[in-house]
Amino acid sequence: MKMSNLSNNSTSFFSGKLKWLAALAIFVLVPSTAYAADLNQNDFVGISFWLISMALMAATVFFLWETQSVTQKWKTSLVVSALVTFIAAVHYFYMRDVWVATGTSPTVFRYIDWLLTVPLLMIEFYLILRAIGVASAGIFWRLLIGTLVMLIPGYLGEAGYMNVTLGFVIGMAGWFYILYEVFAGEAANAAEANASDAVKFSYNAMKWIVTVGWAIYPIGYVIGYMVIADPNDPVAMAGLNIVYNLADLVNKVAFGVLIWYAAVNESAAEMAGRAKPA
Repeated sequence: MKMSNLSNNSTSFFSGKLKWLAALAIFVLVPSTAYAADLNQNDFVGISFWLISMALMAATVFFLWETQSVTQKWKTSLVVSALVTFIAAVHYFYMRDVWVATGTSPTVFRYIDWLLTVPLLMIEFYLILRAIGVASAGIFWRLLIGTLVMLIPGYLGEAGYMNVTLGFVIGMAGWFYILYEVFAGEAANAAEANASDAVKFSYNAMKWIVTVGWAIYPIGYVIGYMVIADPNDPVAMAGLNIVYNLADLVNKVAFGVLIWYAAVNESAAEMAGRAKPA
């Protein structure tokens, strides 16, 4: 009886901490209002920044809150999903204010965001496989290295530190390496052989987000820096920012929702198994 009470108290304490953490996230992520009054109703780029920053903030609170609904081995996956949307939300608040004030969106903001969030998204493949007990360190490192190979040359090309075409080619090689791992490599084989239906559904949807959703970024790179080749063209940059913003909404929030789906279903099945009489 004492052990049961201790366990219940520990769970209650942990849940309470998560509630406070989720509430704190609301205040930390509340956007600055310095340029809110200057947002023009016809500024669709600014509106997209505003809407997506709110969606990212809401997703952060949701993922943190839902850690209370899953078993221990799935909590890390949801926390990482919350970290992705938290980091992205903070950057979107800055990008939104800069856009409303100046009509520009510096490349460095997006790449700082991507350099933090994209590796975390890739690590999610490793985490969901670890939750079902079939992940290896090799999966983790291959996905992480592939992500960095994809991102760093892209930034160097867009920022003018490397030839634009060379940066694009190296970045695409990193992306294809990631696609091989999640479609046909060790990660794909582990998921196919060992995952439940819920985990397979989430894994398959996640890999298609990495394929279709991420394709928006190289397309934007080509249009914005190789076809138009004028980063100062306001019309081109406005369209590019809207496309990037919508892509981030899918690639970060929807990605996390898929992980939440797998976590909730697996946790429910595990708890139902524990409840069955021996």
